[in-house]
Amino acid sequence: MAEPAIRLTSVSKRFGGVQALDSVDFAVDAGEVHCLAGENGCGKSTIIKIVTGVYQPDPGARIELFGEVVEKVTPQEARARGIAVIWQDLALFPEMTVAENIAFETMLGNRPRRVSYPAMRKRAVAALARLDVDLDLDARLNTLPIAQRQVVAIARALVSDARLIFMDEPTASLTQSETDALLDVVRKLSARGVAVVFVSHRLAEVLDISSRVTVFRDGRLVGVYPTEGMTQGRLTELMTGKHFETTVAARDVTGPPVLEVQGLTRQGEYADVSFTLHAGEVLGLTGLIGAGRSELGHTLFGMSRADAGQVLLDGKPVRFPSNRAAVDAGIAYVSEDRLSLGLIQPQSIADNTVMAVLKRITSGGLISPAKKAALVDHWIRELAVKIGEPTDAVSTLSGGNQQRVVLAKWLATEPRVLILDSPTVGVDVGARAGIFRIVRQLAETGLAILLISDEATEVLANADRVLHMAGGRILGEYDPRETTLQGLEAAIYA
Repeated sequence: MAEPAIRLTSVSKRFGGVQALDSVDFAVDAGEVHCLAGENGCGKSTIIKIVTGVYQPDPGARIELFGEVVEKVTPQEARARGIAVIWQDLALFPEMTVAENIAFETMLGNRPRRVSYPAMRKRAVAALARLDVDLDLDARLNTLPIAQRQVVAIARALVSDARLIFMDEPTASLTQSETDALLDVVRKLSARGVAVVFVSHRLAEVLDISSRVTVFRDGRLVGVYPTEGMTQGRLTELMTGKHFETTVAARDVTGPPVLEVQGLTRQGEYADVSFTLHAGEVLGLTGLIGAGRSELGHTLFGMSRADAGQVLLDGKPVRFPSNRAAVDAGIAYVSEDRLSLGLIQPQSIADNTVMAVLKRITSGGLISPAKKAALVDHWIRELAVKIGEPTDAVSTLSGGNQQRVVLAKWLATEPRVLILDSPTVGVDVGARAGIFRIVRQLAETGLAILLISDEATEVLANADRVLHMAGGRILGEYDPRETTLQGLEAAIYA
């Protein structure tokens, strides 16, 4: 039996009136790839922060790190013992080189000292060699694709002699081929004795990469299960306590054309794109990351301009010089990156909800508290957003509830067209179902919805029609009622 890398026993954590963890046990063996699963808010992040010393558990907990009982874990203690976390935002330095990012922490100390660039490069080369990966050490990080930045973050952990690495949603922004490459890196880490705790809402890769999965629900341990023989459906039930039926929601839509795209082209991003979106329709647009899907969405929302072609809104040609002009015309856009483009994390739930409609709640140049409160209350109730108080920072909400606030912000503008760009990135399976119920209800009111996603299962289950985009072009159209998941995926990954 493998030696435990960590073992936590009877760990609890309360924040005010919220019981984030309730006497949970959690253990990971050396060299194991272990998945930590559960809905947003179940306690996954809390357990990671306790292991890494960011939070201290409530009295009565027992923590063992690599066979030794530790009375109090601090961030410094965790790093010294070889524990590292690669968060979803990676926490790297975009203007620094690959070598500088990898070896940065080894240059830190209590006293100022001259940086040895040869030593820095030597450490970076050694770390990348352990992963069997070759990167340009002099390339600035902001010039690299996200998959290579992930590798840089892992290499940085190895430079610090990490023996246990937590990876938080590492594949959320990767293509399938990039995901496959990253999972190969994780397997290499495991083969070298490094334990990896994998946190992901993509259940297929959870079952593919890990040997065991620990499931939390509402701060409590549901159980620890071998992934062999586990299905996505069963894992979903364990995480949520509910059974979800996978059904196709497609229907015949007879509403008039709202948005017509004719031969739209932007050099280097997409070419000769044409389609029609009708009132009350959910039109799916799928394809691998890099296919031009988001870039097309940016143009439709006035964030970039097309070089050729035209867009018609309610039969009239439009060209938006800015996203403000698109909003005024009735276009709303929910970005795939809610952390930087969708919400202002430190600001309140209320402020985030009304930021796109400030003119509507202003009287005499001042925001009317009564109008603001009424608008916020309406959308919180309408979208069933689970909050404490509207004055709470939006960062206090789970991923699914944050996404509902983003929807509220744009629905408050009363749009004619809603563009949803990967609306469930970083959202757990239970919250996804709730979001798509809202999407269907919106479509039934006549709202025209363009659903952009790289997950074939999402568009097949929730769209009335599906367009496949690759290399900046629309390659095919599919009726979800007549198309299998295998058939659509075969086209996407061909």
